[in-house]
Amino acid sequence: MIYQIIISTLLAILFLNFALNMNNLRRPRHNTVLKCTPKVSVIVPARNEAANISSCVESLLQQDYPDFEIIVIDDNSEDNTAAIVHDISRRDTNVRLIMGAPLPLGWAGKPFACFQAAKQACGEWLLFTDADTTHSPQMLRKAMALAQENHVSLLSGFPRHRTDHISQKIATPMIYFLIMSLIPLWLLHSSSKPLPSLAIGQFLLFSADAYWKIGGHEAVKNRVTEDIYLGIAIAKAKGRHLAVDLSSLVNCHMYSNIAESWRGLSRALYGISALSYAALGMLLFLGCFVLLAPLFWLVALFFMTDMLPQWGPLVIMQVALLLIMRRWADAHFKEDWTATLLYPLGIIFLIAVVANGMWRRLIGASISWKKRSYHSNSKQDDPV
Repeated sequence: MIYQIIISTLLAILFLNFALNMNNLRRPRHNTVLKCTPKVSVIVPARNEAANISSCVESLLQQDYPDFEIIVIDDNSEDNTAAIVHDISRRDTNVRLIMGAPLPLGWAGKPFACFQAAKQACGEWLLFTDADTTHSPQMLRKAMALAQENHVSLLSGFPRHRTDHISQKIATPMIYFLIMSLIPLWLLHSSSKPLPSLAIGQFLLFSADAYWKIGGHEAVKNRVTEDIYLGIAIAKAKGRHLAVDLSSLVNCHMYSNIAESWRGLSRALYGISALSYAALGMLLFLGCFVLLAPLFWLVALFFMTDMLPQWGPLVIMQVALLLIMRRWADAHFKEDWTATLLYPLGIIFLIAVVANGMWRRLIGASISWKKRSYHSNSKQDDPV
């Protein structure tokens, strides 16, 4: 009974945090008025993105913002990514293709690609976005309006994740469910002092002055989760940083199957483990005992022949809170009921990924991403 009370209390706290996050999440306004329209350099790092790069760049070219450029940096791709972008740039001079230099020792791939492109950008604002994203025509205008209204140095946000297959629905929707449950974004955003919010690498909109003040991507050159560290660096430099709801403006096709989900999330958690083993240990505890165990106890209730045990109503309440939170997140980010019903598989998958990321870092094993391997020591993630 004491155990169930503790779990119920923890879930009630998570539910309160979740509700505050969802209700306080800033969103683009329908009637957007820009104070000014500074030039924006949109930077797209691309490594082996032949399947995605055309739709990404074409959607960026449709922006109704008056002054922007698109820079695609080909990060030593082994497919025809560069050729596709070259063809587009011949049709539209607003697109520039940069061929990335070989990856030097001490750099992770994406930070080096972004840093090279940023040095050639001429915008007063820099937007780093991934090649597997597509953007509505109003994206730049509304994102810049949010940045101006909130006086930010860094605006990041939550794109809509497209999940076309069952395997994607198991893993990908868990990301936003966990973020909204565990991170007090409402508190971070309401603080009068600059605090690190959540930086999401699929969309990072910097004031160029703020970006170069922290040293650009060179400040996080050896990080496989460079977005998180960029947010921390902005806060340390006393810049304002917000994570906003961009699901109406940006779509992302992050992982195409369960194997890619495993590799991608393992990479992220492997990198995050450099910040805090204790935090990942707590995530593992919450995953097992708070987010998964109530489902086990609910099933156990059905096999009890005696009357409903004293702790039975607490278990029913726990499962109800979990389902409300999960369905709320799925509905908001336009996931169907299939994803919600796959929640048990999703949380089991996530627990396995967390354990894998922690274990690989603890034993010093490398991790692979985009056909590059990274190993760890106590301070950095270096390509090998």
